[in-house]
Formats: sequence, structure tokens, C-alpha cells
Amino acid sequence: MRKLLVPLLLVPFFLLSSYTPLEISKYTLRTIVIDAGHGGKDPGCHGKSAEEADVALSVALELGRVITENMPGVRVVYTRKKDEFVELHDRAALANKNKADLFISLHCNSGPTDIAGTETYTMGLHTAEGNLEVAKRENAVILREENYKKKYDGFDPNSPQAHIMFSLYQNAYIGNSLAFASKIEDQFQARLGRSSRGVKQAGLLVLWKTSMPSVLVEIGFLTNAKEEKYLNNKTNQVYIASGIYRALKEYKAEIETR
Repeated sequence: MRKLLVPLLLVPFFLLSSYTPLEISKYTLRTIVIDAGHGGKDPGCHGKSAEEADVALSVALELGRVITENMPGVRVVYTRKKDEFVELHDRAALANKNKADLFISLHCNSGPTDIAGTETYTMGLHTAEGNLEVAKRENAVILREENYKKKYDGFDPNSPQAHIMFSLYQNAYIGNSLAFASKIEDQFQARLGRSSRGVKQAGLLVLWKTSMPSVLVEIGFLTNAKEEKYLNNKTNQVYIASGIYRALKEYKAEIETR
């Protein structure tokens, strides 16, 4: 955790400084990395029959298909296209290597059986206990990786204090990330009739080292029986991908006309 201490000294400055919703004035969306969360030896959360890794992959592939068919000038790169384990730092590294302009990580949520709805996260400060719990669950994936403390600068996913400190890291692309995240939740609510739990921020390792606007989309709760049935339906997965695509279309048009 020693490496985390120096950036923390700058936290008050960054938290008090203002930023515009879209910082980049001249920007073209050319490459998008779509990340299907979990996979392989890490199935993620699950309901009675559906597993997060499978649902996330289905939506990821559909989203990529829609983008490729309707945005011929945009290249789609996947962190995985099958059921395999990809380490969190490798997902960000792939996005950076391909000089991606946007990173979209797709996940399913878990919690009490009566909770349902979508959430879209950006890298940032925890503002609620629920955000911290999501970060802890998603970040715990690194326990399946070898030498994770070296790869993640001593980060300990078992320490609540580590998650809180880590969440104070500021993403240089926070404004664009928040703008895109808002459009996703708007589409989910207005077009799909989903219950939106809003745009949130948390210290998420998969977004940590991405050098571009990045979001993590929790498309619903597999621990809610009704929502699990919805998420595990192929037609609904197409609708979910369509909602994200519509948000992407709006975001692209907005940033490319500034």
C-alpha cells in the first residue's frame, strides 16, 4: 500500500477541483474495447441457473455485433470471446495496447433477493456502503491470480481500508466516463423500462489503469429471481446490448461535434 500514499496527498486538490462533463474537445471514437466480466475459473456471481460470466459474455458479443454492423468506422476489440479467465490487469493492458477510445466492462450484480435494477460505475470515490461492496466483490477476482500483490501495487482485496484508499484515485477521463455512464442508465430506464439504480463511483481495479473513458455496467441482479429470468433470456440480452449501443451512439455524436 506504500505506493498508494503519495497519490493520496493530492486527493484534496483533485476532489475540490472542477471538471467539465466532457474534457476532450477534439475527439474521435475509433476503437472500443468490450470486456465480458469474469470467465473460466471465475464464474462470477450466480442465480439459481445463470452465471455472471455466461450472461456477460452473451451481452458483450451482441453489443460488439451491433456496433460492428452499425458503426463501420469503429473497431471492436474483446477482452474475451469465450469462457476463459483473463486477469484484470490484462484487460486494461489490452485496451491500452489497442489505443482504445472507450472501455466497457459488463457484469451482473448480486445482493439481497429483493434488490433489482441496473447500475453503471466509473472509477472514483465511494459515496455509499453499497458501492464499496460492489468494488470488494469485483476486485476479489485478483485472489485467483498469481502474485497479485506485485501486479496491483500491494493492494489487498481483503482489506476494507485498502478499497477506501484505492477509491480516491482520480481517473483523468472521469468527466467522459460519467457522461457515457449517464447515457447508459438513461437508456436502460427510458427505452428498456428497467429500474435504474443510477450512476455510481467506486475503486474498481479493472478500470484503474485504463487510459481512456471507462465504465463498468452492472446489467442486473442474478440473485433476484425475476431479474435472473430476464437476464438469462436471449431476447432480453439483445435489448440490453441495444440500450448500451444507443447510449454509445449518443455519446459518440456528442463528443465528436465539440
